[in-house]
Amino acid sequence: MNSTESEIVIVGGGPGGYAAAFYAADLGRKVTLIERDDRLGGVCMNRGCIPSKALLNATHGIVTARESAKRGISFGEPQIDVSKLRDWKNAILSKLAGGLKMLADKRGVQVIHGRGYFEGSDRLRVETGSGQQFIRFQKAIIAVGSRPALPKVFDLGNPRIMTSTEALEVDEIPGTLLVIGGGYIGMELGTVYATLGSQVTVVEALDSILMGADADLARPVMLYAKKAFKELRFKAKVTKMATAGKQIKVTTEFNGQTVEELYDRVLVSVGRTPNSADMGIENTKAQLDDRGFIKVDGNQQTDDQNIYAIGDISGGVLLAHKASKEARIAVEAILGEVHGAGKAVIPAVVFTDPEVAWCGLTESEAKEKGVEVEISKFPWGASGRAMTFDRVDGLTKLIIEPGTDRILGVGIVGHGAGELIGEGVVAVEMGATAKDLALIVHPHPTLSETLMEAAEAFYGHATHTLAARKK
Repeated sequence: MNSTESEIVIVGGGPGGYAAAFYAADLGRKVTLIERDDRLGGVCMNRGCIPSKALLNATHGIVTARESAKRGISFGEPQIDVSKLRDWKNAILSKLAGGLKMLADKRGVQVIHGRGYFEGSDRLRVETGSGQQFIRFQKAIIAVGSRPALPKVFDLGNPRIMTSTEALEVDEIPGTLLVIGGGYIGMELGTVYATLGSQVTVVEALDSILMGADADLARPVMLYAKKAFKELRFKAKVTKMATAGKQIKVTTEFNGQTVEELYDRVLVSVGRTPNSADMGIENTKAQLDDRGFIKVDGNQQTDDQNIYAIGDISGGVLLAHKASKEARIAVEAILGEVHGAGKAVIPAVVFTDPEVAWCGLTESEAKEKGVEVEISKFPWGASGRAMTFDRVDGLTKLIIEPGTDRILGVGIVGHGAGELIGEGVVAVEMGATAKDLALIVHPHPTLSETLMEAAEAFYGHATHTLAARKK
């Protein structure tokens, strides 16, 4: 029987798991990292964040080329080599995976590829391709993530019905594509396939897309999608799907009608499910909630004093950078640093066209909670830099606390919003005021100026827009 000991064992090698392993190793701990896949990186790197952004960037080049005609620079119609596009995307993933392996080796992190199963609060069984290994540990961090949800009514065993995992493989460009779900995954991948040439129809049960974002931030994305996609259907639901030769027959209810249509492919993007089953959680004191997420406290500790959980498996917003932050919280808690109930400011970014990003308190959340706030906005139509991009469809807004002028939240929609939101996170996290942001000199001409000018507009003296003077 192959048995080893480890101070800290981490189950799951995604952005939470490998971040925890590397941090603990940097602090001098003996670490063992368990990962089911052949390489580290988890869903984010291999089947999520990275491949989707690679494809979005590649297809953005098509849009840029088309739009250049009005600037006097014309190109021919794009010739798309799906195999070459897929190979380019996969090469990025391989390079990143190689980098993670090298970093693990250099730090002395023991990596075991296999499935981890808890036999108790201090013992883990790992099923590998070469047999079973047993690890006796002092502390464990569970970071096994989540997977795309596929309701049984949609699970026909037909490869033409895809989740984000299969959609990111880009096996072909379907003539017609139905996207079920208007959240960030559906809208991002819908954008990719629409740009590659698919006729994309989105079915959303609610009355708008990107429901986590404020309506004024989602609006430019909606306008773009209405032009780029074949159709957007709201307050609609798919009631049935069936295989019909080389297509999928879909029954949809919307506008009081029942419609049957044929699609070449269907993308199901209706949320994610935690990977908590079949890993022996019941053999520990850790508890699951009614959705299958592991319950944790402010230090990411479960009901079992030896076991912590981070990232998607612990619920909350399912974002890679949240998992990475929680990795540090868990490691520090294991080493004796108590974090308590304080919550980090976790930004959200949707890489649609245009991008949407926000952090802290949103305007819609403030209304729901009855929190009094003041709003200051700067439209990108007044930004010289946005004009040079031909992307004046953006908006920067600040959520401000009355009386103190403290910035409670920041929202941005527009070209590169994901790169800009970091300044908003710093402002909210550090308790900056609108005056602080207004006084900071920003380079000109840049999109970052829109944060400064939104703050200046709050006081009624933004240079490039007219705003009511604050009393």
